[in-house]
Amino acid sequence: MKKVSMLLAILAIPLLFFSPESMAQKVDLKMMTGPMGGSWYPLGGAIADAVQKEHPGVTIAVQPGGGVANVEAIEFGKCDIGFSNSSSGVDGVYGRPPFKQKMPNMRQLANLYPQYFQMVVLEDSGIKSVADLKGKRISPGPKGHTGEFAAQQVLQVYGLSYKDMSKVHHVGYNDTVALMKDGHCDGWLLTTTIPGAAIMDLASARKIRLLPLPEDKIQAMQKLNAGYIRRDVPKGTYAGVDYDVPGIGWFTHLIVSAKLPDDLVYKITKTLVTNVERFGQVVRDMKGATAKDLAMDIGIPFHPGALKYYKETGARK
Repeated sequence: MKKVSMLLAILAIPLLFFSPESMAQKVDLKMMTGPMGGSWYPLGGAIADAVQKEHPGVTIAVQPGGGVANVEAIEFGKCDIGFSNSSSGVDGVYGRPPFKQKMPNMRQLANLYPQYFQMVVLEDSGIKSVADLKGKRISPGPKGHTGEFAAQQVLQVYGLSYKDMSKVHHVGYNDTVALMKDGHCDGWLLTTTIPGAAIMDLASARKIRLLPLPEDKIQAMQKLNAGYIRRDVPKGTYAGVDYDVPGIGWFTHLIVSAKLPDDLVYKITKTLVTNVERFGQVVRDMKGATAKDLAMDIGIPFHPGALKYYKETGARK
C-alpha cells in the first residue's frame, strides 16, 4: 500500500505545475472582421491577442469580412465570432433584406462603439448633395458590407440607384483612397469611426467635403430600418471640414455562434470587459467603455455565456 501511495504521489507532482486552463482542450476559432484600412481588422487582432494570452488553449484566426457577410458567416458555420453593425444584426434576426432568411444561430456577445456613415467627395468636384452623385463614379464599398447596403438605401431615398451612376467601384478603403487621389472616383460612401484613418489619409492629400443627410432623409432612412441612429460628424473632425455634418450611424458589436460552449463565451466576454482600456488604444471610441456599455441590449439575443458574465458583474439584471 505504501508503494502504491508513493507512486500516486509521484504521478500527481506534474499536475501541480499545470493550471486547469493549461490542460483545457484546444479550441480553434475563426473571427471575421472588416476590410483593411478600417477599424475592425486591427481591433479584431487586439481582441484575439488578448483572448489567446489569457486562455492558452484558445487560438483565434482573424480574417477580413463585412457587417452583412459576417452575420451570414456565423449563421452558416464559416466563422465563430464576427464584427457586425446593429442595423445589420437586427435585420438578420428578423430575416429582412439584405438577408433572405432569419439568422437564428447568431447571438450577441458585446456592444462596442458607435459607427458613422460618411459620404466623402473632393472639394473641387462641385458635388454638394447626394443628388449630385447622379452620373458620377462612386465607391460604396465591397458587397456584403453594412455600409454598402446603407449606401444603396441612401441613394434610394433620393430616387437613385447604382444604375444611375457611371461607375460603381466595389473596393475597400485603401483602394478607394487611391482612386480618389487619382481622380478616378467622385464619391466615397463608407461607414467607420470618426475620425476615419482612411479618410484622414485622403484629406492629407486632397481637399475633401462631407455630404450632409438632411433631416427628412434621415427620417426616410429610419423608416427603412429603425436601427439607424442620427449621428453628426462634428466640425473639425477632418482637415478643411469646418462644419457639422448631419447623418446616420449605428453600433459596432460582436456576434458569436449559438453553438459555442457557454463557458468559452463566458471567458471571452470577461476578457473583453477587462481589456477595454487596451482596446481603446486601438479604437479611441472604446475608451471609457464599461461592462454596462458592452452589455447594452440592441435587440439581438445574448449568448447565455455572455449573459451569465454580465449578470454576475451587475452589468445586466
